[in-house]
Amino acid sequence: MVLLLFSFRKRGAANMKPKVIAYKKIYPEVLAYLQEACEVMHLEEWNEEARSAFDAALGEAEGLIGTGLKIDHELLKRAPKLKIVSNIAVGYDNFDLGAMSRHHVMATNTPDVLTDTVADTMMGLILAAARRIPEMDQLVKSGRWTSPLTSAQFGTDVHHKTLGIVGMGRIGSAIAKRAHLGFDMNILYHNRSRNVEVERRYQATYCTLDELCRQADFVCVMVPLTEETTNLIGEKEFQAMKKTAIFINGSRGATVDEKALVKALREGEILAAGLDVFAKEPVDHDHPLLGMPNVVTLPHIGSATEETRFRMAQFAAENLVAGLQGKRPPALLNEEVYLNS
Repeated sequence: MVLLLFSFRKRGAANMKPKVIAYKKIYPEVLAYLQEACEVMHLEEWNEEARSAFDAALGEAEGLIGTGLKIDHELLKRAPKLKIVSNIAVGYDNFDLGAMSRHHVMATNTPDVLTDTVADTMMGLILAAARRIPEMDQLVKSGRWTSPLTSAQFGTDVHHKTLGIVGMGRIGSAIAKRAHLGFDMNILYHNRSRNVEVERRYQATYCTLDELCRQADFVCVMVPLTEETTNLIGEKEFQAMKKTAIFINGSRGATVDEKALVKALREGEILAAGLDVFAKEPVDHDHPLLGMPNVVTLPHIGSATEETRFRMAQFAAENLVAGLQGKRPPALLNEEVYLNS
């Protein structure tokens, strides 16, 4: 079933719950939590039928919860009663925060709960790309492992190498912890501001983006997607990297110029790449990156474990309910809306 409710009931004395649209499949326990406090229209799949129901109900909705829907001025004009939108994600590049603040709509996300899970995934990508694990897996499964390996099939070490992290927020710090304490890696980082804590705990060194690209054996991008970070890593940065460098992206696909990445890999400017994100998702099946054996590709699985996705959904629901009850949501992105309410 796609919809639990196709339309909201008219509010009366017996029905004072705020109206909420959940535009993503929600765990039953989280849905039950929402339904205790709200009247919920649950769109389990985002298809034409669901979009039609969403459009019809938007004018009465006071809260929205889900992932990826673009919240901009055009949508907000059609939602005069909207008070809060809760992203089930740490990223919020789908939010026009300026427009949301002008419309007095709170914006929330789910930081912290996915930090360790995403950091685990990034270390997995580093290991997989360096040791050529997917490529060697296919060598065995395809029956082509018929003789001892030659040096042409060897990977590269991770331990004691230099990891450059672009974006030293919560997830970047968690990656630094794993890399330095677990693999004795030297940590370089570039960030909008110094992170004294990672410098103290993991002997991380702050540097410019150019210095990081030139010195790092692994370059890992973990920045939010903004106007400033769009195509942050491009031809200039790849040319600055070592020919033995391995590039890792776990942030957003658009932080990297994919054409420049393809060129860098084809021309041997860098050794390999590990990607959990793409500029277009799902990625086109004929994308040139998918045909490169030295590129490890994942379908944006950074936070995709049952435990973490449940905690994210629960946190998003708590944000939503708090905002609708006049309380400050735990992860509020535009504080001024709450302060001026």
